[in-house]
Amino acid sequence: MKRQYLGVLLILSALAVLVSSSHGASIVYTASLSGPNEEPPVNSPGTGTAIVTYDTTAHTLQVQVTFINLTSGTTASHIHAPTPSPLTGTAGVATTTPTFANFPLGVTFGSYNNTLDLTLASSYNPAFVTANGGTTASAEAALTSSIAQGRSYLNIHTSNFPNGEIRGFLLPAVVVPEPTSVVLLGLGVTVCLASRALRGRSRPA
Repeated sequence: MKRQYLGVLLILSALAVLVSSSHGASIVYTASLSGPNEEPPVNSPGTGTAIVTYDTTAHTLQVQVTFINLTSGTTASHIHAPTPSPLTGTAGVATTTPTFANFPLGVTFGSYNNTLDLTLASSYNPAFVTANGGTTASAEAALTSSIAQGRSYLNIHTSNFPNGEIRGFLLPAVVVPEPTSVVLLGLGVTVCLASRALRGRSRPA
């Protein structure tokens, strides 16, 4: 019987370690980039996809972009926010100026993957910070709120279209549950199974 209890305690201890080291939720947004999505619409064969992942605990924003068939070389890319209404209109640049750090420039196709630290002023357009409370914390709240409301878009600018050749509004894709929740669920299941096993073994034959 002592060995059985020891086994259960070891399992519970391991789960407790996982709980203590868990992180918060990651919220994923996606955008389909095209010329017709620009305002006014642009006659471009260019297309692209953007995936933006917001980590609510680490306060980071991962930006992943792929694009092809642009009519001229890229000059910049940003997230713009907030538009007056969801899924329409234009807005000023919210993220790093003059462009995302290390975004491929002068090309008509390519890919990009970088993570912005939203606690750093360098991750924002200074004008966006000033217009939204003056701190990185208030800027983060404004940016992530705009994204969640469908009032932000990712834009790729080119030589032929300096105001933007392809863009797409960021829309929610999926919410990844906190590992804590998954671990606690596993903890509950483990306790139930262990208790049932112990009760079965303790019954007289």
